Amino acid sequence: MLPEDCVSTILSFTSPLDVCRSSAVSSTFSSAAESDVVWERFLPSDYHQLLLRLVKTTTNSDFYTKKELYFHLCNPLLLDGGTKSFKIEKSSGKKSYLLSARELLITWGDEPMYWSWKHVKESRFAEVVELRTISWLEIHGKIRTKMLSSNTTYSAYLVINISNRAYGLDTAPFEISVNVGNRQVSYGTVCVSGYDKNKMQEKIMKQTLKTTPFVEEKKNVIISERNDGWVEIKLGEFFTGENDDEEVKMSLTETKGYHLKAGLVIEGIEVRPNIKH
Repeated sequence: MLPEDCVSTILSFTSPLDVCRSSAVSSTFSSAAESDVVWERFLPSDYHQLLLRLVKTTTNSDFYTKKELYFHLCNPLLLDGGTKSFKIEKSSGKKSYLLSARELLITWGDEPMYWSWKHVKESRFAEVVELRTISWLEIHGKIRTKMLSSNTTYSAYLVINISNRAYGLDTAPFEISVNVGNRQVSYGTVCVSGYDKNKMQEKIMKQTLKTTPFVEEKKNVIISERNDGWVEIKLGEFFTGENDDEEVKMSLTETKGYHLKAGLVIEGIEVRPNIKH
């Protein structure tokens, strides 16, 4: 049997999921799977800076082991004064962000005639925004690839709810897109129909994504309910390369119908890695 420190080094080149599974192999593997050498490697390279950005500042001294810190970061944590939420995906350690509505560029978003900012108990953020009435809808979010995990395919989702007073949201399709740098890597349309705040049933959106070497064409994507009580619309996919530092712009717009619409409640845009199950 290899020495425990050698086993720890070998395990550090696997994945968090593999390490947890290997702990059942033997007492040596079980002990090695607890090593800081292993879990330090799975933590984001910038985790020291991330800890300082938490609303409730956390430091290494708050945790006995790197494994404890790792699993703490698997829970959604508020950053940057509560305008973003961050977590790592448990099985891989890859980063996810949820940008709050305050982090988004929403056309006329600060005009009370068109949008209403408020707190709702279902949101992790202090504020969400509800569309009061508007004919020209533009919602954009931005994130830099260097904030994300490298060599990873990500998907972007607009996180929403529909209020009881909603109307006009199904009159014309929304355009959805993702741009990385000056390249449009994803584009499509989505139609939302039927409003039931208490039971959002699945709605089909017909979406065709322009293909890149890293993005597959997908059709009939489902607008889906989330475990946190919200609903998400997939805006598209993109790939982060090694040491990339480009701006990712994610958008949902409807500017061609010129009809009034209301009742769209926006929590934010989530950017998370695609996980193979």
